[in-house]
Amino acid sequence: MDFDINDRILTLNLDMIQTVALASLILFLGYFLIRKWKVLNRFAIPAPVVGGLTFAIFAFIFRLTGLFAFQFDTTLLSPFLIAFFTSIGLGASFSLLKVGGRQIIFFWVLASFLAIFQNVVGVFMAMLMGVDPFLGLIAGSVTMTGGHGTGLAFGPIFEILGLKGATTCCMASATFGLIAGGLIGGPVGIYLINKKMLEKHENKIPLKKEVMVESMDKMAAEKEEAAGLSAYQFLKYMTIILLCMWLGSIVSKGFESRGITLPAYIGAMLIAAALRNLFDYSKILKISQNYVELLGSIALSLFLSMALMNLKLWELLDLAAPMLIILFIQVTLMALYAIFITFQVMGRDYDAAVMASGHCGFGLGATPTAIANMRALVEKFGPAPRAFLVIPIVGAFFVDFSNAIIITFFANVLK
Repeated sequence: MDFDINDRILTLNLDMIQTVALASLILFLGYFLIRKWKVLNRFAIPAPVVGGLTFAIFAFIFRLTGLFAFQFDTTLLSPFLIAFFTSIGLGASFSLLKVGGRQIIFFWVLASFLAIFQNVVGVFMAMLMGVDPFLGLIAGSVTMTGGHGTGLAFGPIFEILGLKGATTCCMASATFGLIAGGLIGGPVGIYLINKKMLEKHENKIPLKKEVMVESMDKMAAEKEEAAGLSAYQFLKYMTIILLCMWLGSIVSKGFESRGITLPAYIGAMLIAAALRNLFDYSKILKISQNYVELLGSIALSLFLSMALMNLKLWELLDLAAPMLIILFIQVTLMALYAIFITFQVMGRDYDAAVMASGHCGFGLGATPTAIANMRALVEKFGPAPRAFLVIPIVGAFFVDFSNAIIITFFANVLK
């Protein structure tokens, strides 16, 4: 760690290890603030987002007042991101589709179509206001369906393509969506339940008993497994993720050599998904979802914390007004989509209303927001087992996979 004087501001330079260490401290600052302020927990705002944005705000103030600035070595930023999306690929087992059957497939299709609509609306509004269309993409499925992780993955790409401050815009947009998703999910669900008097109706499409038993047995097994984490198993899954990252880098270079713009993680995610389903089919290796999620969560937390503490908030000023206009339109689109499409397609019953509420959560923010929305409803109106099976599977695994492909398509069309 050393000091320089750049642009008459004292600059604190941190090397790679110091940067990761500070990111870890900022991550736990986020956990501390969430415990202290219940409103943060109510909206399910992730700890790295809370800690990272808090640090970024103070860094902005220090720079604005001319006290000092920070310079970070973000060498490990990309590997952490790729590791997270590799874990998403390893979680994309087609055998999961058998648990929820056609309901999961229907909802996956609905979520993917929403991502397309979000991008069309965002890009159209950006062009209408005379700003960079990539800003519309950022305020589209990049941060609405994708959230902070996807936003930070594509932000640097959009900056290379000419949108200054794209990463900062991604974080602001994703945070707005996270809060909005928590605010509108409950009212949308209550509106549907009260209007149709659904609390008095039985589910039209109940889960089969054997499916429920299979699902609960699986969750119980994973809880037992979580209680006995071993170093050997941890290293085994770390090796699988690193192998997928290695092979994925070769795939990504192949796409780049053909002039196709892709985020760095796409190759690794595709390789991981292929290996997961190969293992499931051949029975060569049983993939533990618990270990995969654990490693993915660690990688994502460190990535978000490191990326957010490096935000340049001053780059957001010129784009704030047009981005807010697009975001408010996206919130309206999400509410209408949940009421008139998600609810209708998913069965027009009580579970469908709960799913519509959950869709507002991860369609604008993240899966934890969706779960929080649904929990608030079931505490008031009663259980919705089908909703709690479908939403987490699609929100945590499948929609990230399809959304990455959708964003990549739009980015290549616009560049």
